[in-house]
Amino acid sequence: MTPRAAWNPPNPWAAAEIEWDDGPPPARITLLEDATRDVLSRNDSPDIPFRWSVNPYRGCMHACAYCYARPTHEYLGMGAGTDFDTRIVVKRRAPELLRAAFDRPGWKGEEVAFSGGTDAWQPIEAELRLTRGCLEVCAAYRNPIRVVTKSALLERDLDLLQELARSSRVLISVSLPFLDPALARALEPWAPSPARRLRLIERLARAGLSPGVLVAPAIPGLDDQVPRVLAAAGAAGAERAAWVLLRLPGSVAPVFEQRLRAALPDAAARVMHLVRETREGRTYDPAFPTRRRGTGAYAAVIAQVFARHASRLGLDRSEPPLDGPSPFRRPGAGGQLGLFDPT
Repeated sequence: MTPRAAWNPPNPWAAAEIEWDDGPPPARITLLEDATRDVLSRNDSPDIPFRWSVNPYRGCMHACAYCYARPTHEYLGMGAGTDFDTRIVVKRRAPELLRAAFDRPGWKGEEVAFSGGTDAWQPIEAELRLTRGCLEVCAAYRNPIRVVTKSALLERDLDLLQELARSSRVLISVSLPFLDPALARALEPWAPSPARRLRLIERLARAGLSPGVLVAPAIPGLDDQVPRVLAAAGAAGAERAAWVLLRLPGSVAPVFEQRLRAALPDAAARVMHLVRETREGRTYDPAFPTRRRGTGAYAAVIAQVFARHASRLGLDRSEPPLDGPSPFRRPGAGGQLGLFDPT
């Protein structure tokens, strides 16, 4: 993995900014310990389909230029650019903390998402296995989960995903915004290739896990990728599709634009013009009704193209509902022990 030269936009929470006299140094992967005492994050956004998520890591080695979670590193006194890509905060107690959360009397077995922030199967997970540990807890408690990932490392955990699918519910979506490998390498430099993610969809489908594809983000000016992604994902075995328009909150905008201009200089000006056209002249609109879809004629065209191709390919299915009470059970519940189970 070639080190990236360090560059971060100014941190709005920092009292000072570093300037390098001889240019920025190379940025190498650094793991930082997180001593948090809770691993479940609560989401109250009305346009997000889950309330609870688990993020064993903060920051992401995939280094996607467009990642909306980048500003979260600024709250930790770091930068939203290469710091986010290379200074990975690790919650080593994540499985233990998740088990403790499930043991609280107030927990009723709601769906848990992996992850609401950064990819839970990013490369460091192959060594640390924190996400797998959390999945083992979910399987033991039969707690429903949903997964969004770019990572083929998910295949390592097929045994647990299948166990959860039998005893509870699993919803899996593979994030795939581009089919063009050069475009993907430019904007998602350390994520698995589109071809590898398509093979992941094939493997999930063969395993009976009914995968979906998430075209996120759909980038104005590069949205010719949308029909191609849908066709390839459908052929690989995806059963449903969803999309989200490019979001550039806070410091994500300068990171994205800098990397876009470096990687795709001929397309950058048009892309940024169209981004603003879908956001009423800005790079981001935080309003809940529109932040995931945008406004204006160009955003409407992207939505129409997605809907037409998803329908033609049979990918316009809704997510299967979680009917009835949650299958969640604490280990040992049932029989005499069940008398003491608060659920």
